[in-house]
Amino acid sequence: MSTKNRNDKSSSSATTKDKYTIILPTYKERENLPIIIWLISTELEKCFIDYEVVIVEDNSPDGTLEVAQQLQKIYGEEKIKILSRPGKMGLGSAYMDGIKKSTGNWVILMDADLSHHPKFIPQFIEKQKKLDCEIVTGTRYQSGGGVFGWNLYRKLTSRVANYIASVLLTPGVSDLTGSFRLYRKDVLEKLITQNKSKGYVFQVEMMVRANQLGYQIGEVPITFVDRIFGVSNLDSGEIVGFLKSVFNLFMNIE
Repeated sequence: MSTKNRNDKSSSSATTKDKYTIILPTYKERENLPIIIWLISTELEKCFIDYEVVIVEDNSPDGTLEVAQQLQKIYGEEKIKILSRPGKMGLGSAYMDGIKKSTGNWVILMDADLSHHPKFIPQFIEKQKKLDCEIVTGTRYQSGGGVFGWNLYRKLTSRVANYIASVLLTPGVSDLTGSFRLYRKDVLEKLITQNKSKGYVFQVEMMVRANQLGYQIGEVPITFVDRIFGVSNLDSGEIVGFLKSVFNLFMNIE
């Protein structure tokens, strides 16, 4: 880790009590949203974790915004914050907009489609405190982690794509494309402003940039579950596009 980032760490460690902001970008998640919010509340409150959820809603046509508003009435405005946007504007902008509404000093990024179970969040926090690191990422590719709901073809293509990206970019983590992560807020802001990628490669570049800047990254094995409600959009064309983007990142990363 660079001296600069060591100084950044020491200057931010004076916070007496940590608060965790969970940013949930949503698009057509009407069925999933009430379940994931209930799971977050259940898992974090039993561990006495101070948290809030920022729902970044991208004008879903299925009424996701209305569901979010009902959940806000149930759980309270201090726990559920809503940012309604005019349409899909990309993950990076969703995260940055969500950060602007956050009051936590730590930010958790996760999907709203039930792929990421909130039961792992306390483990993320425990790992962060143990290592005193700036980032913790969930991994499907360490002992104890895994994927459920994918066929053999999708599992193989995911592993191969992840392996190729790891060889080219040497990011220092086992799961490059995962989006279930804990960041110190100022670190997340810095990484997003430097990130130039879109789509699945966005998450890859986040880890590559973090490694370049000398931030310490912890890993927690997680179980990834394919979405129950809604449609997963990954296909062979997107895999090819991902590999092209990874190669482009390899050629242009500074």
